[in-house]
Amino acid sequence: MLILCTSVAHGTFGERLARPCLEWLTMEADGTLLDGSGAVVPWPEARPEVAWGTSDLFRQGAPVAAYFRFLVECPSLRWFQSPAAGYDSEPFRLMAHHGVRVCNAHVNSLPIAEFVLRSVLDEFQGAEVWRRQQDEFTWRIHDWREVSGTTWLVVGLGHIGSAVAVRARALGAHVIGCRRTPSPDDPADRTVTPDQLYDVVGEADVVVLSAPASPSTHSLVDAGFLAAMKPHSMLVNVGRGSLIDEQALLEALDTGTPVAAALDVFTTEPLPPDHPFWTHPKVRVTPHNAAGGFGRFGRQADLFDANLDRYLAGEPLEHDVTEAIREHHP
Repeated sequence: MLILCTSVAHGTFGERLARPCLEWLTMEADGTLLDGSGAVVPWPEARPEVAWGTSDLFRQGAPVAAYFRFLVECPSLRWFQSPAAGYDSEPFRLMAHHGVRVCNAHVNSLPIAEFVLRSVLDEFQGAEVWRRQQDEFTWRIHDWREVSGTTWLVVGLGHIGSAVAVRARALGAHVIGCRRTPSPDDPADRTVTPDQLYDVVGEADVVVLSAPASPSTHSLVDAGFLAAMKPHSMLVNVGRGSLIDEQALLEALDTGTPVAAALDVFTTEPLPPDHPFWTHPKVRVTPHNAAGGFGRFGRQADLFDANLDRYLAGEPLEHDVTEAIREHHP
């Protein structure tokens, strides 16, 4: 069986994932395909059955566009293992509708949750003031806001939202979760359904968006949602850019609520250089980098290793989202 991955992933994990029945096809940074002996394989002649996607694809200079273009054109592909939780992009839809089994991954929850906490602590503590004062050799103290005793609303209580909720509660926050089907096992003090959001948004000192993109979440945070937010509250988006009406957010920030917005995802990515988010004093822009913890690479390999055993044994694959893609993205 032939497996496609990047040369970076194979160089790091190829020996660990080796099986007697497997052969490897690797893609270089320029999109060139190489077989196990290092010989170039023309795209039309490459016939991998499995493709393993890894986070190094999304680094600057990596062959992400070529990789996914090859996947959607590859007639032999039967299974694609993604490194990410989201599966709303066009290549995923095309593969699922071409009969490819698509699996997502929930290996990024830990770094994203840490990113959310860092973003809130940075804002609450006024860390930018300390950094600026250090540059200016200025010794001046200031008081700052504690997370303990605040209320957080986590919209989307899946793997990422749950990881955020656990860590926020560990710091003494009261957490309200929001998901379509609440469960007694939810790691929140209280869970509401999406139709109850407006009943609770005014209680939240921090609103965290970790929901997927879907017709029901498009522009979820609109002018009405923003007007209902608590004064001096903060908004953090690690879900999808489509969750926010960006023009409505800019106007709300200018009125003072929310007091700040930490945004890692945007409607258009990369964020255009002339977008007002770059220079708005209340917006913290990061380049869709919340999942950037080093540990995700090993967790991706662990998941692929386990799913590879299942695939070879003809067993169901973990995190198979093929039917969900076909249902929600026809």
